[in-house]
Amino acid sequence: MKAPIIEIFSSFQGEGLLIGERQIFVRFAGCNLNCNYCDTDDSKSEKSGKLMTPDEVSREIEKLLTPDCKTISFTGGEPSLYPEFISEVSQNFDLDIMLETNGTLPDKIDSIKKLDMVSLDIKLPEHFDGDFDDSIFLNEIKSLNLLMAKSINVYCKVVILPSTKIESFEEVVEKLSQNISNKSNLKIIIQPSSPLGEWKDINFKLFEFSEVVGQYFDVSTIPQIHKILDIE
Repeated sequence: MKAPIIEIFSSFQGEGLLIGERQIFVRFAGCNLNCNYCDTDDSKSEKSGKLMTPDEVSREIEKLLTPDCKTISFTGGEPSLYPEFISEVSQNFDLDIMLETNGTLPDKIDSIKKLDMVSLDIKLPEHFDGDFDDSIFLNEIKSLNLLMAKSINVYCKVVILPSTKIESFEEVVEKLSQNISNKSNLKIIIQPSSPLGEWKDINFKLFEFSEVVGQYFDVSTIPQIHKILDIE
């Protein structure tokens, strides 16, 4: 078994609930979506990765382990394209396993044998050039309900762009609320796109977005801290 790997590195988590925690990141090549804000454009095509076995990846992780590192984060691209590979690597470590995913492949996510934390991106119409495919949202909902049913710690991240309209954002959040089986346990992270210098009146807009989410879910607003620190 082999999978295309872009890079394996140690850094601080720059997004979401585990922000600031030291992690080892395994970045897969290949993605089933084409988001227009993607900040890892080189990982979209599986051809851009180096084919590696689970044992080879595990050896690279071993080299990077430090006392402050408690989590392996599988990211991409879209890591859920490779569920068997993730399961194989994860069994070699007594560390928490995190998946950073777009959530559109629920059956593959469900087949990953060990997951402790999942960061699931909720996509908005503005994230794509052209028409928005409703199946994206429906599959994200399915993934969330599957993960929550298994008591896996999952939160949603929503990237907002300077072009994001409050009305379309509210529509998506309301639909999310209507379709999640246990919304009291779900946290939403609003993530303004980087660089922050592209925004005008960002403070006012962020308060508006936060108030929308707060009607239905617990909410935090967190930018990409690794971009601010200028680290990978």
